Amino acid sequence: MPVTLTKLSDLAALPFDEIIDVRSPAEYAEDQIPGAISLPALSNEERARVGTIYVQDDPFKARKIGAALVSRNVATHLEGSLADREGGWKPLVYCWRGGQRSGSVAIILKQIGWRADTVDGGYQSYRRMVAKALYDSDMPCPIVVIDGGTGTAKTRLLHHIADQGGQTLDLEAMAEHRGSLFGPLGDTQPSQKAFESRLAMGMAKLTPERPVYVEAESSKIGRLIIPPTLWQAMIQAPNLRITAPLKDRAAHTLTAYPDMLENGDKLDAVLEQMTRYHGHGLVADWRTLAAEGNYHALATQLIETHYDPRYTRISRAQAPEAQPIDLPDLSEETLATTAATIIASEQ
Repeated sequence: MPVTLTKLSDLAALPFDEIIDVRSPAEYAEDQIPGAISLPALSNEERARVGTIYVQDDPFKARKIGAALVSRNVATHLEGSLADREGGWKPLVYCWRGGQRSGSVAIILKQIGWRADTVDGGYQSYRRMVAKALYDSDMPCPIVVIDGGTGTAKTRLLHHIADQGGQTLDLEAMAEHRGSLFGPLGDTQPSQKAFESRLAMGMAKLTPERPVYVEAESSKIGRLIIPPTLWQAMIQAPNLRITAPLKDRAAHTLTAYPDMLENGDKLDAVLEQMTRYHGHGLVADWRTLAAEGNYHALATQLIETHYDPRYTRISRAQAPEAQPIDLPDLSEETLATTAATIIASEQ
């Protein structure tokens, strides 16, 4: 009997050994139920071919061709990825709508003797829960924003809060982006849907009675949009505004962007993008500092000339007055002590 998903927090307690996504690789790459492995019933090309035949030619012919393709692909999975599964294995299978692909695969798995089942409504039922949490509901607990200028080690402080038992949502880790022109952590960010899945699952784990700490962001992290449930709560939340000496901020910035220091072409390309803000002359000076390896001076100038002036122009009119936290340095000891003080203030 298909499993009905009612809330995101139920996913961790599902009585199955494994979740299998039988959608095409492209569908899986965009987003998936957390923890699911990809064992496609149809490849990207096969899915397109069967769909075209169904719409333009004959639905019966499409189903017959699709069944043959699914059977071949499942045979490959049985001889490959599933070859080591024991007799008591209990998989949960899903496709896009919980229809033919997942049903076909589940029938084969059941005939072998495995206790397979499907998800009622497939991926779409999961996606509706994510959308409800992020677009149609309130935040499950109060938010406190960790604010401060570039280089004030907000992310490191957030990690210390998490290490000491505080509730956190690391939005930059979920978005795989550090929230600035220098921000990408890799070649690409996840899809918007995948980002929302990570965020919704993080929110589902929160304890309502305690605050959750998030780092201050604009409404977008790279190309990804912070959904309205969280964003509206963030712009109205109390915030802790971190300050620290400029030399420490510059030093921290160098440790936070090792990829830029290791890849001169990448750094130069980002600096070139700043011409529209500061003109060719100043950017040429920064590119010279980078070429000479004078990264501390470069970081200092970027903080003073680019980031701090932009930060002061950000309006947080809806938020309560910020609580300043002036740090003497950005050492791990100082950040750990600060995190402990922040958590203690919850009481």
